[in-house]
Amino acid sequence: MSAAIGIDIGGTKVAGGVVDENGEIRFRARRDTPHRSKRPQVVEDTIVDVVEELREQAPDAVAVGIGAAGFVDADRATVVFAPHLSWRHEPLRDALSERIDLPIVVDNDANAAAWAEWRFGAAQGESHVMMVNLGTGIGGAIVMDGTVIRGRYGIAGEFGHMQVVPEGQRCECGNRGCWEQYASGNALVREARAMILANSPVATDLAARVDGRAEDLTGPIVTEAARDGDPTATELLAEIGHWLGIGIANLAAAFDPGTFVIGGGVSAAGELLLGPARETFRRRLTGRGYRPEARIVAARLGNEAGLIGAADLARAAA
Repeated sequence: MSAAIGIDIGGTKVAGGVVDENGEIRFRARRDTPHRSKRPQVVEDTIVDVVEELREQAPDAVAVGIGAAGFVDADRATVVFAPHLSWRHEPLRDALSERIDLPIVVDNDANAAAWAEWRFGAAQGESHVMMVNLGTGIGGAIVMDGTVIRGRYGIAGEFGHMQVVPEGQRCECGNRGCWEQYASGNALVREARAMILANSPVATDLAARVDGRAEDLTGPIVTEAARDGDPTATELLAEIGHWLGIGIANLAAAFDPGTFVIGGGVSAAGELLLGPARETFRRRLTGRGYRPEARIVAARLGNEAGLIGAADLARAAA
């Protein structure tokens, strides 16, 4: 059974794994991501180090897939822009090919995760899939009829920067009112911290969990509080779910998928998030009552979806 190596490059880690044809990870390796101010070669050195470690465990590996958080050109070779790294029009595939004697494929990390969920996870058997990853921001990807839809320039799936509130919250991208300013981990934490800083009496439990230090509050802490029954944390997650449903309804109007897969760290909230999202989706869906509704499901493969998908895409290309 042929194995492939998948590498998932994020802002804090370079995670790798040897993945078999069933999507199972046989071996793992991990390194910290070098600081974004470092030269591109430093990150490439880290990738090569992880690949070499994994090849010692799996000398039969047939290809290497790289999932990068950023814009990847349609040639699946060049990282046009990576916000957490120093890559700007970086010819990553060619640079790595000089040091790794295996076929190499580079893709966006959300594309890789969506492919993994379609092949091995929550969207198996679905012909039209859209994945929405709720993390610090919102990433996304489209898989239709067994093909990742990358767009003319390779940058399809940047759902987080759809404008949902004209002249709304300022986004890091430079625009205002982007979806990720209302339905992401950053949005959840921003609202929760604001309540603590305002000494809101309904945020007493959240404040107690961080000893009153709003800056220490994180998304997982809010989720934990909601699971413990804190009504304010539950309401905050419901608001994120509401905005998630609005954006998904917009995507349904444009693409008409059969399944939306919700991944990323915020999706760990489960039905506390997805229940309100489905409710809003049904209310906002164009042609509601006269058309089939897409399923909205949680991703199954967790944080390892990116490296699983990257490996499988590389194996297919090889």
